[in-house]
Amino acid sequence: MIILLTLIVLILIAAAIILSRADLRMRWLSRPIYGLFRKILPHMSDTERVALEAGTVGWEGALFRGRPSARALHAIPVPRLTQEEQHFLDNEVETVCAMVDDWQVSRIDNDLPAEAWEYIKTHRFLAMIIPKEYGGLGFSALAHSAVIAKLSTRCSALSVSVMVPNSLGPAELLLNYGTEAQKSHYLPRLASGEDIPAFALTSPWAGSDAAAIPDHGIVCEGEWQGEQVIGMRVTWDKRYITLGPVCTILGLAFRLYDPDGLLGDTPDIGITCALVPADHPGVQTGRRHFPLDAMFMNGPTRGNDVFMPLSFIIGGPDMAGHGWRMLMECLVAGRSISLPSSYTGMAKMTALTVGAYSVVREQFRTSIHKFEGVAEVLARIGGHTYLMDAARTMTAGAVDLGEKPAVISAIVKYHVTERGRTVVNDGMDIIGGKGICLGPSNFLGRAYQQIPVGITVEGANILTRSLIIFGQGAIRCHPYVLAEMQAAQNPDTAQGLLDFDRVFWEHVRYTLGNAGRALGHGLTGSRFVRLDTSVSPDMARYYRQLSRFSAAFATLADVAMLVLGGSLKRRESLSGRLGDALSQMYLICATLKRFEDEGRQAADAPLAHWAIQDAFCRLQDALAGVLQNFPNRIIGFALHLMIFTWGRPFSAPSDALGLAVAQAITEAGGARERLTRGVYIPKNTEEAIGTIEAAFSATLATREIEARIRRFEKSGKLSGADPLANVRDIAQAVHAAGGISDADLQRITERNALRDRVIAVDDFPHDFGGPAAPHPHRDH
Repeated sequence: MIILLTLIVLILIAAAIILSRADLRMRWLSRPIYGLFRKILPHMSDTERVALEAGTVGWEGALFRGRPSARALHAIPVPRLTQEEQHFLDNEVETVCAMVDDWQVSRIDNDLPAEAWEYIKTHRFLAMIIPKEYGGLGFSALAHSAVIAKLSTRCSALSVSVMVPNSLGPAELLLNYGTEAQKSHYLPRLASGEDIPAFALTSPWAGSDAAAIPDHGIVCEGEWQGEQVIGMRVTWDKRYITLGPVCTILGLAFRLYDPDGLLGDTPDIGITCALVPADHPGVQTGRRHFPLDAMFMNGPTRGNDVFMPLSFIIGGPDMAGHGWRMLMECLVAGRSISLPSSYTGMAKMTALTVGAYSVVREQFRTSIHKFEGVAEVLARIGGHTYLMDAARTMTAGAVDLGEKPAVISAIVKYHVTERGRTVVNDGMDIIGGKGICLGPSNFLGRAYQQIPVGITVEGANILTRSLIIFGQGAIRCHPYVLAEMQAAQNPDTAQGLLDFDRVFWEHVRYTLGNAGRALGHGLTGSRFVRLDTSVSPDMARYYRQLSRFSAAFATLADVAMLVLGGSLKRRESLSGRLGDALSQMYLICATLKRFEDEGRQAADAPLAHWAIQDAFCRLQDALAGVLQNFPNRIIGFALHLMIFTWGRPFSAPSDALGLAVAQAITEAGGARERLTRGVYIPKNTEEAIGTIEAAFSATLATREIEARIRRFEKSGKLSGADPLANVRDIAQAVHAAGGISDADLQRITERNALRDRVIAVDDFPHDFGGPAAPHPHRDH
């Protein structure tokens, strides 16, 4: 034993000497490791490199480093709308929402009404991201997000028609890369609505793999405006192009080739983006797709051997071949806002309407929200909606602070749309038959029908989860991996070795530090994590556990990359679970920040607790899934002991917490108002959502009268009443017996009329009225 201990001490001393001496460390350790790293590092194509380097790293970097700070989280400025932006939401957005009837759009006109299109153009809805100097609104990302969220509560055709021009498209590309001449010509026209933009990227053979687009252009000579010029003959076949059927200016992505060397000595110039007038000879637009009954303009565009001058290239000829970088950098901001905002709006609308419906709707003479089975579903709706809006706001705020959050944009795109799917599905379960019969009085069926659209576009969710979130995050957010890769790929191997030696040993110290903290937090249950005094005592446990899991995630990510190397990219299930873990931590942080930023509202605490506990459970499941499926079982078992030393610290939100959340969204007051802020509520109570809100208010206002009716009924004083009287006639019987006043009966009668309209479903003629469905009869 003494000999063994002596040997261990000598080895440790030798290792310390080698590590402390740069020359020895370089010779005996760094050089062979550097050689091995260069050998096993998979080749990175230019498109992969551009995608990985696109955007910036923000809060997700702190999570990847294993050291999230409550003080730093709280120090992130609270996003706020300007007075001008709030006025726009309260006026112009309200006005355009009132112009649109979703049933009329989707079943009769197949388009937005002409006056709505004109209003959208005149009031610069398509120009929220265009600066005021070009005639746009120059709104913040937060305002952009709030507008899209509110429009989404009214009509998908309305929200998408506004959303797309303010996302990845001609305006965004022009602002970042256009020549001054292009900006001066196009941006004022886009701002005024004189030009309607569309951007064509997706091809039949290149969807999620956008870099593989087969659409191509050949540099050649041709005639333009009566002169022989060098230009391009472009051939394309694109689909799923929103606003494509009605656009006047078409953004086009294609691969440009120069076989005759007219522009230089590079035959494959690369992906290029151009702006092409829709009436340019050879451009084909106008036909439409039919995406799940959604009536936003979407369709294919084609062109065969269409000649266009080099001046059509966004940024001019010098930007030929830079299209992939342009797309990756510009996609980030749009993906951070568009779909997360629209699905958050959809979730808010569901929480508002389904919560109210569950109060108004009775079964067994009891409002259905009082049944625990229904309350359990209402809790999911409320908790997910609170978290979704927190993530939407924090991410939009990051964009306003100058971030281009590549990894976070993928996180919110995937997780907000997936939670949105859950919320709407849950809402449909509660409203039952009301939800499955489409018609003007169905307030949720259209959202349910179109849920898959957002799941599919801007990066299909399956691939976003399995390839992008961790695949990009592991390199982009990690403090050392990208630098190590750059050192390994340095053609100057001497300088590369020096850079690698410095970064690699910093990485080793970083990994050991995270592993030590993860083990310590696991052993102690993170009870001794020091917190900033600004932390709410009610939320302190979550901040401590966040530190624990962040350190555990950082350690696990490093071990996975070390053990699996380049093969981790191909192990999509493991990569997806690691991405889930990173995502849940970000969503927890967003929820904690929301609770803090909104003044620690006590009424909102159940919503925050439910959302955070649910996210922690998902985080645990993700980490456990990685460990259970880790290829090296010994390492997986050892990491499991380190991370879950005493088991999992979180269980699913309790039934009592779920009931508190359900109550928060079924009672009038601050919690419900804050949760559903931004939902368009028609002032006309003949419309579905207007009717629901009126019935909800009437039901709450007549609870005391209803209680008196029940007591009177149980008292036996109705013994002479008609035994065949319907339950709906009880109020009249009690009134006749003197149990309630005339005024009470009037209020109950008005409530009943509203309730009947809420639960009514639409019916139609046998042939649905021919090509265009008429206004339906509503079954009472």
